[in-house]
Amino acid sequence: NHMEQAQEQLSRPLRPLPRLVLSPQVRDIFAFRYEDVAIEDYNPHPPIKAPVAV
Repeated sequence: NHMEQAQEQLSRPLRPLPRLVLSPQVRDIFAFRYEDVAIEDYNPHPPIKAPVAV
């Protein structure tokens, strides 16, 4: 059961959303490469540990 972890997730304050930035030089959607995409201003909360049954 992950009720404690869910409650912790819901109690966290909101942070500003990150931005997905695409290279303006790429004109064809099928021509994008890994280097043409960036995530900016990403500021995540620390991870929440939870046991997992195997």
